[in-house]
Amino acid sequence: MSFQNLKEKIIIIDFGSQVTKLIARRIRDLGVFSEILTINDLYKIKDYNGIKGIILSGGPSTVTKKRYPSIPKEIFLKKIPILGICYGLQLIAKLFGGSIKSLKKKREFGRAFIFKKNQSLLIKNFFNIKNQSVWMSHQDAVIKLPKGFKTIASTKDSRFTIIENTQSKIYGMQFHPEVTHTVNGKEIFRNFLFSICKIKKKWHVISEKSRLINEIKKNVKNNKVICALSGGVDSSVVALLINKAIRKKLICIMVDTGLMRKNEFKYSYNIFKKKYKLNVRLINASKIYFKKLKNIHDPEKKRKIIGNLFIKIFEKESKRFKGIKYLAQGTLYPDVIESRSATGSQSSKIKSHHNVGGLPKKMNLKLIEPLKEFFKDEVRILGKSLGLIDSIRNKHPFPGPGLAIRIIGQITPQKIKILQEADHIYINELIKHKLYHKIWQAYAALLPMKTVGVMGDSRTYEYTCLLRAVVSEDGMTADYFNFPKDFLDKISNKIVNGVPGINRVVYDITSKPPSTIELE
Repeated sequence: MSFQNLKEKIIIIDFGSQVTKLIARRIRDLGVFSEILTINDLYKIKDYNGIKGIILSGGPSTVTKKRYPSIPKEIFLKKIPILGICYGLQLIAKLFGGSIKSLKKKREFGRAFIFKKNQSLLIKNFFNIKNQSVWMSHQDAVIKLPKGFKTIASTKDSRFTIIENTQSKIYGMQFHPEVTHTVNGKEIFRNFLFSICKIKKKWHVISEKSRLINEIKKNVKNNKVICALSGGVDSSVVALLINKAIRKKLICIMVDTGLMRKNEFKYSYNIFKKKYKLNVRLINASKIYFKKLKNIHDPEKKRKIIGNLFIKIFEKESKRFKGIKYLAQGTLYPDVIESRSATGSQSSKIKSHHNVGGLPKKMNLKLIEPLKEFFKDEVRILGKSLGLIDSIRNKHPFPGPGLAIRIIGQITPQKIKILQEADHIYINELIKHKLYHKIWQAYAALLPMKTVGVMGDSRTYEYTCLLRAVVSEDGMTADYFNFPKDFLDKISNKIVNGVPGINRVVYDITSKPPSTIELE
């Protein structure tokens, strides 16, 4: 799916930052559509009339080397407002004759306090609090300002933290306003959009429903679609969207991999079959999955095996029906950015996602991924407009490979059974204590080592269960949930006493970054 037909938008040039998608998210939150492009995409643009502003993202490259990613300098002559963030600021300074230097001793990573030097439209309401802090992540810095630019704000170690050239409508900042760690960061984007770019609010998630349905109709035509339905919010919204578009031409397939949570598969099947009257077919493939995953320890191999087997099953099933040309999946923005760059930039791959990187290169089915440019919260809004029940719409994210990536090391039916029981207790206790909806994602995992324990007068030698719970806005960054101690005491006791095979429970208190939300 593409939004390129929208008349007014902000384009973001992706230089490889892991948080480039957050820039798009912040802009959409303000009611403006944004589109992420590569440098190569710039050369394909023939009409700039609808582009009201350009944002240059951060990235891992450095302009201090002989070769570095850049953009045609003619872009600056179009008088379209430009905002450079981190690497984007350094690139602007370099192209206009400034000096940039690698400062290993004065590099800034994490929180920094920023001080206003001059007034600017860009910083209206940004300095409304004392001790304004921003999030830095750089080891290069501008040490000489280009002609025509002036300093708007500085930090202790970065003199040119915010710069501007109002005559050319060019702005730059060394910090990242897109991350939640920058206080009032949204005000920067608000000012850039409405005071500088003069763009109007025309982007609304709910209004996208009709466009998505029409695009599905246009692309699919008289062909049939087979939909991978897991029962999670993403695949559920995709199924309801496609059902609205083509109805009788949609066949939903639920594959019982044996890797789902306890009772979840049966519950989801009944909801979609009885409540939504979808054409749902069940495939019990648990034995095949366990056979293929036997003696596999590497997480990437697990994902690849699950992804390849997933497609093979669907292609085999599709042959039973005439006119099947498309496979629908619930791929989201964060799935794409962590698997590979959706835009062809150099952002580094973190891991393969079942919906993205786990797919084989050659498939007989064409993919339909209507949600691949949406964030999770946007998908939930779409789901509500489609009548998706709250128990599914507000469900925590669940990975495509299921519990296979929550068991470190080899997968066995016994380990799956143990983990299902522990996870069932954990999630139910979260719901019971009204904590579930305060958390972005929570799960239990099984660690690969056994430890000695004592139960009664007997020695035990059993697995360690790891509990994870994080708070987040979009899954791109996250922090661990701070449970009351008595809750952790109770949940540990319930799991150890209620799940044979576990004699130890630990809680993960690592944020993202540096870790990811899932273990594998």
